[in-house]
Amino acid sequence: MLQINNVTIYHRRDLRELINGASFVLNDGDRAVMIGEEGNGKSSLMKWIYDPGLVDEYLEVSGECNRGDLVMAYLPQEMDEDTRELSVREYMSRNERFLEAVPSVISRIASEVMIDSDIFESERKMGTLSGGERVKVQMASIILKEPDVYLLDEPSNDIDIDTIRWMEDFIGNCDRIVLFISHDEALIEKCANRIILIEQLRRKTVSRFSVSGQSFSEFMKSRSEGFRKQEQMAVNERMRAKEAEERFRKIQQKVEHDQKYISRQDPHGGRLLKKKMASVKALQKRKEREAADMTEFPEYEEAVSIRMNEVTELPNGREVLDYRTDILMSPSGKVLSRDVSLLVKGPEKICIIGRNGCGKSTLLKDMYENMKKSRSIIPFFMPQDYGEIMDMTVKPVDFLFPRASKDEITRAKTILGSMNYTSYEMEHSIKDLSGGQKAKLILVKISLSGANVLFLDEPTRNFSPLSGPEIRGLLRSFSGAIISVSHDRKYISEVCDKVYELDERGLTRTELRL
Repeated sequence: MLQINNVTIYHRRDLRELINGASFVLNDGDRAVMIGEEGNGKSSLMKWIYDPGLVDEYLEVSGECNRGDLVMAYLPQEMDEDTRELSVREYMSRNERFLEAVPSVISRIASEVMIDSDIFESERKMGTLSGGERVKVQMASIILKEPDVYLLDEPSNDIDIDTIRWMEDFIGNCDRIVLFISHDEALIEKCANRIILIEQLRRKTVSRFSVSGQSFSEFMKSRSEGFRKQEQMAVNERMRAKEAEERFRKIQQKVEHDQKYISRQDPHGGRLLKKKMASVKALQKRKEREAADMTEFPEYEEAVSIRMNEVTELPNGREVLDYRTDILMSPSGKVLSRDVSLLVKGPEKICIIGRNGCGKSTLLKDMYENMKKSRSIIPFFMPQDYGEIMDMTVKPVDFLFPRASKDEITRAKTILGSMNYTSYEMEHSIKDLSGGQKAKLILVKISLSGANVLFLDEPTRNFSPLSGPEIRGLLRSFSGAIISVSHDRKYISEVCDKVYELDERGLTRTELRL
């Protein structure tokens, strides 16, 4: 049993409360997902549960985590620099179970995570592996430990669709405790039997923590219905209060009028009016008490809302991209695929899928570089590694408007404020922001750029399940063309017109099995 008691987390730099009074208990077979908007403290809480030393430098935490003798394993969302410099062999050798395991066990686990077991003895640095390969190697090491508790921060990030399905089977059938963070709504729907929601309300000045034993779809439905009923009740109570207030006002005016004009020769009538006024004042106090007890309007953290500026529309038959290459090569010179071609017309929404390491990101970037030569198209590239297009040392305002004028600074802060950035976060360097907050910045940059052809590498990977529908709707309604790489099945099914699979033989039109 993993027990969390009354945990409160403050950010030392901002003096901001991330989580207040978090309490929950997880037992074997519980598969709990933590959800919430970007920067709400989900990863911080998970790190603290695994090892308080990981957050001591920047967080102040009170409360208890009863770990007992539980063996815990942790998959971080991002690999630290020291680990990235290790060879795969060195990384695996840090796990004593790997050194003790017989070859048949190593082979079985490699097969489970769908990776060649030879990679475990590779001298390649962890940082040079594709995102999916890194996740698979880390999961193999975790499984070897046979932990009691799996702490998985974005386990489906960067892995291909076949591996995501394996991850769903692994989490869904795990008889141990699994606590995971995910933006993948399909994975959450299939795996989670506990929902932990972390919210920041009132411009991130108040935190709220709630736990549900429902499935994700049931939770979202009941949450929405609960808010609707609470809001309707609050509206009805205020309408009735307004009607009662009007009746009270008329009674009060009549008594005040009678008091003013009553004859001094009628002391009996005067006494009666005094009693009436006392009754009116008592009624007023009762109304004030009732007003204080009225149902509050529901408070909830609004999902991210971004609007794309209008761009030059692309007619349906217009050729946007006609890409062809005989050989697709990796930056290291490895041949990834041959005879690759893709024709895109008008405002089509294209998604490229394929196994990890097959060259999807390399292909997308090469297409973008070719498109940059066009004079009639305005392209924009969103890489998987945001550092390729963002200077992580600058502030968000400076990224949106380099060498900004006073008016542009005001405009940038207005935009950021509409996306729930606090004044503190606007003053942070971009490197201090969460992945989702960085992704928001890139979407705003796209809107400001006027681009009408977008090259997006995993565009939804850092947005919460609460923001996911909004982002998918935004991209679906974009009037330009989108060429993307994604493993997000919700994104592919709701946004994309065509799906192509990349392998060593080129691109092939395919249908996605959800």
